Amino acid sequence: MSDLPRCPKCNSEYTYVDGELYVCPECAHEWPQQAVAEAVEEARVVRDAVGNVLADGDTVTVIKDLKVKGSSSVVKVGTKVKNIRLVDGDHDIDCRVEGIGQMGLKSEFVKKA
Repeated sequence: MSDLPRCPKCNSEYTYVDGELYVCPECAHEWPQQAVAEAVEEARVVRDAVGNVLADGDTVTVIKDLKVKGSSSVVKVGTKVKNIRLVDGDHDIDCRVEGIGQMGLKSEFVKKA
């Protein structure tokens, strides 16, 4: 399996390196390797509701009552969640909420404590 990124233009998996460029043989698109590294670093930045950058292990506070899907439980405003873990996906925070258990949260509903 190749570690090379897919083509940003046609999503082809057959990209190759030519000097300092990535090249797609299917659509002939070329792009610099440095731009890909910068885009990956930018994509991993997760911010809370007020714009603070979050990191693994941070403690956050819930800023809105959140209903727990599939349950009658509610995560109340002001609930502190310790030791968060950032993940890729729709819900960018995995955590354990006291009294409820393991769940995923969206960063837009928390602020850094």
